[in-house]
Amino acid sequence: MLLTQRAAQVLPLLLLRLLLELTELPSATAWLKFNSYTALGRKRTDLRKKCPNVRAIRNFDLELMMGNWHVVQYYASTEELPEYACMRSNFAFSSEDQHITMNFSYIFAEDPLREKLQGNITWLIPDFGTPGHWMHTEDIYEGIYNTYVLDTDYRNWGLIMHCAEKKKHPRYLSALLLSRQPTLGDNVITFLREKLPRYDIDLSFMFAINQTLCEHLMESSKDDPLAYIVNGQQSITDSFKLINKP
Repeated sequence: MLLTQRAAQVLPLLLLRLLLELTELPSATAWLKFNSYTALGRKRTDLRKKCPNVRAIRNFDLELMMGNWHVVQYYASTEELPEYACMRSNFAFSSEDQHITMNFSYIFAEDPLREKLQGNITWLIPDFGTPGHWMHTEDIYEGIYNTYVLDTDYRNWGLIMHCAEKKKHPRYLSALLLSRQPTLGDNVITFLREKLPRYDIDLSFMFAINQTLCEHLMESSKDDPLAYIVNGQQSITDSFKLINKP
C-alpha cells in the first residue's frame, strides 16, 4: 500500500520532467515554433470570404518571367505548418494556344525517402494589356481562380499570388516567393514579404522552403509504384544503399 501511494506521488513529477525534456529537443522545439495554436495561441484571422482586390504588375514582360524558379517561401490559407521542401517551378508560355503552364515539384519535408512529387497548372491570359494577370483553365476549380504576378526583377526574384473563391467557403489564397537560385538574401525576402499583408495574408503562416540536398530525389517507377528510381537505379535495395550512403 505504501509503494502504491509513493508511485502515485512520483509518477506525475516524472511525467512533467519528461515533458519538459521533450520540449527542449530540436524536433519538439521546431514543432512548437511552427504550430500556430501552441506558439501563437490564437486562431487564424486571414480566412476571408472574398479574394482581395489586386492590381497586376505594370509593364510586365511575360517572356522574361518564364523558366526555372526555386520556391523559397510559401503561404497557403489551408496550411498550418511548414510541410514542404525542394519546391521548384518551371513556367513556359505556348504561343500556339496562348497558355502559360507551370510544372512544379516538391517533397514532403518529413518524408525519409525524399520522394519527388510533381504536378502542373495551366493559365490563360484574359487581357494581354495586363499580362501579369492569369486565370486557371482547369475546370475542376469552382468559381473564380486568379493568379497575379505581384513583383519581379526577372533575373533574381519574383512574387506571385493565387486566389480562388468558392460558394459557401472561405476563399483559398496562396503566395509563392520565387528565386532563380536556391537561396535569396534576407533583405530581398523582407522586401517581398512586406507586400503581402495588404492582401490579408498573415505572414506568421508564410514558411521557408528548404532547398538543400534537392538534386537527387527519389521518383516512383512507372512500372512499380513501390519501387523507386534514384540516379537511374530501379532496385529498392540499391536505392536504399544509395540513400543511406554516407
